[in-house]
Amino acid sequence: MRHRKKIIALGRKVGHRKLMLSNIACSLIEHKSINTTTTKAKALQRFIEPIITKSKSDTIHNRRLAFKLLRNKRSVTELFNEVSTKVGDRPGGYTRIIKLGNRLGDNAEMAMIELIDYNDLYKAEKQSKTARTRRSRRSGRSLISSDLVEPSKQLPSAKEETSE
Repeated sequence: MRHRKKIIALGRKVGHRKLMLSNIACSLIEHKSINTTTTKAKALQRFIEPIITKSKSDTIHNRRLAFKLLRNKRSVTELFNEVSTKVGDRPGGYTRIIKLGNRLGDNAEMAMIELIDYNDLYKAEKQSKTARTRRSRRSGRSLISSDLVEPSKQLPSAKEETSE
């Protein structure tokens, strides 16, 4: 039984799991979006969300805590300079997991994990939805009925042209 076991073990020992999660987190900070298995994406989400929250207040102590977990100086610098300014007003939920289907080789469930504020497609889609206004069905019907042409003014059909 797995009672009170909150860590997703990923079938690895503690040292391997910590290093793997820190490497994946550094890749996510660098590329803003990565493809991985669904289980690793869920484990990464629980790993990186508190680090991003700490990066919102730029102090030496928070930088050292982030470096202790990430173990990459460039990633910590990018996290505190770029990512924290972009997510500064967001109260949480900095990552999004999108399921992609199964991998061809071993049929593993794949997912894309991304930093939310760096995806421009969702922002453009959201803005276009708010700009639209609703139209009633009645106005659409009246336009269709007024566009109808009287039968006497219709063009001759293709059969009549070929018979002449």
